[in-house]
Amino acid sequence: MSDTVLSQLARVLEARKHSSADDSYVSSLHHKGLNKILEKVGEESIETILAARDAEVSGNNDKLIYETADLWFHTLVMLSHLGEDADAVLCELERRFDLSGLEEKAQRK
Repeated sequence: MSDTVLSQLARVLEARKHSSADDSYVSSLHHKGLNKILEKVGEESIETILAARDAEVSGNNDKLIYETADLWFHTLVMLSHLGEDADAVLCELERRFDLSGLEEKAQRK
């Protein structure tokens, strides 16, 4: 799968960012500000974690996929609010390809 979906979503999020808050969920989040967006990211993070625990027990990943999509969506709204998009994150992930996780972590210090 390519990043086409992320690119399309980034365009939609940017367009809706400037829509009426009465007509767009994304716009309503932007109008409420960063703290509301962060609250949604936190809420979706917890729901994703709980869905992962349930998936391990049940063997059914459907809810995990659903909650992860919500988490990614709200994270993209957060990035958009701060003037970034998925491309910045994809570039950072690409930068890390030839770097071990332990090495990358050591470089942060």
